[in-house]
Amino acid sequence: MMHFLSLSICLAAFAALAMATDRAQSDVLGRELPAATTRALRTAGWALLLASLALVVSVQGWGLGLVSYSGHTSFAAGAVFVALIVHQRRKDQRRGR
Repeated sequence: MMHFLSLSICLAAFAALAMATDRAQSDVLGRELPAATTRALRTAGWALLLASLALVVSVQGWGLGLVSYSGHTSFAAGAVFVALIVHQRRKDQRRGR
């Protein structure tokens, strides 16, 4: 259960960090968000990553916790990256490219 929760937090964190970039905002939303919103997304993303780290370390200790955290962050970052690529390709197909 802890792994699922940590992975979910990491997914939310990387989604927030991705949406804090101008390119992702343009691709997904079709516009750029205000600077304050971008800062809030970036802050939320980093805070969620720290929360996930605290969770796994509190349950598994530093040794195994850091290993689990590394796996969760790697998987979550890859999943968000692939989701952004798939979204852009589907968007391009709808436009007829």
